[in-house]
Amino acid sequence: MAEMALPASVPAAEAAAPADPSEPSFAVAITPVVAVIALNFVFAEWLIPALDTSFLAQPRYGAVSLGAVAGLWAIVLAVAVSSILVILLNRRRFADLLATVNQGTLGSMLPMLNVASEVGYGSVVASLPAFVTIRNGLTAVASAPEWSIFITVNVLAGLTGSASGGLSIALASLGDFFVEQARAAGVSLEVMHRAAAIASGGMDLLPHNGAVITLLAICGLTHRQSYLDILAISVIATLSGVVMLLIYNAVGAF
Repeated sequence: MAEMALPASVPAAEAAAPADPSEPSFAVAITPVVAVIALNFVFAEWLIPALDTSFLAQPRYGAVSLGAVAGLWAIVLAVAVSSILVILLNRRRFADLLATVNQGTLGSMLPMLNVASEVGYGSVVASLPAFVTIRNGLTAVASAPEWSIFITVNVLAGLTGSASGGLSIALASLGDFFVEQARAAGVSLEVMHRAAAIASGGMDLLPHNGAVITLLAICGLTHRQSYLDILAISVIATLSGVVMLLIYNAVGAF
């Protein structure tokens, strides 16, 4: 049988080495994710501390300590190495590697700008005089410290539109207060930690949250179409914290 001729419009290189259309296995798909976590730990705990970073003490570098930048360095290096790992593990699946990298780079702009704008928005909110009044009022809502920190972090995360923003603001401005309250009431600091962590994932999912805006934009949906589904997740997260504290009040920590 005569061999079928390729259309003239198909480049010879592309015909000789087409992209592999098959989906990667679970092991290949999960390896870069595991690598980010593992490499972040290795870089932060061993590699970066072993480097000569005495130059950081110089005024031209801000006279910062290694501890202030090690975490950032570690995650940047971990993500960079894992990105290269993705390319190596899937090199046969790229019809045009440069175009794929460019598309991924441009696609990353939306979530980065959304999150950055929300962090900036939260910082502005936290700097307002009215915020101090709200913060002080929240701590007086509940006398039990575990409930007080749960409510405070939840509301602050909602005001800033950011889980990390609400948590960091609450702990930075009220951390010592909550520690003193917990010790005076005999509440375990581990319980306080869990209450604050769970609370940060509650009201932060309000419509102005950067992750919500990014998710809807990527999926091509509007708030009207899908926000109720997202809100349900927020409600579940909040209820899980309430249930946890109710169990703690009933039977104590275990």
